Amino acid sequence: MVARSSGDSWRDAAGVGAQATALLERITPLVRADAEAWEDALAELHATTGGDLEKRNDALERKLDDAAAVPILIADTGADAASLAELAADRGEGAYRADAAVAAVLAAAGARAASHLVRVNLGVREGDARLARARRSADAAADAAARALDAAG
Repeated sequence: MVARSSGDSWRDAAGVGAQATALLERITPLVRADAEAWEDALAELHATTGGDLEKRNDALERKLDDAAAVPILIADTGADAASLAELAADRGEGAYRADAAVAAVLAAAGARAASHLVRVNLGVREGDARLARARRSADAAADAAARALDAAG
């Protein structure tokens, strides 16, 4: 919205608008994929059949790894969205800059929530590289959101 409303005053507005659309198209399927991956992991966890315990544990670990991958992508996309919103808050049409700042804050919240899911729901240990990646994305998103709020005044 900010980019569409800023075409007269911001030369790169159309490009930023296209990037925002691409981010939306990237994040939307991740919402469904996250739910499906978690449901698969829960189904594996609740499997009541006997069998080889080691094989069941390996299968559960694979399902949890798959489930961890999606929130990491959500955190990465949140960081990208917050960064783009920061740019819009800084360069967009003045009347719309606050909207861009709010978008950055919401993207940062999504990235932080996804990072939390990696840590809590998926049982990832503190030294896990996946958790570090999700946290880096969440921190980058939070930093972009803070700058967007500053830019929007």
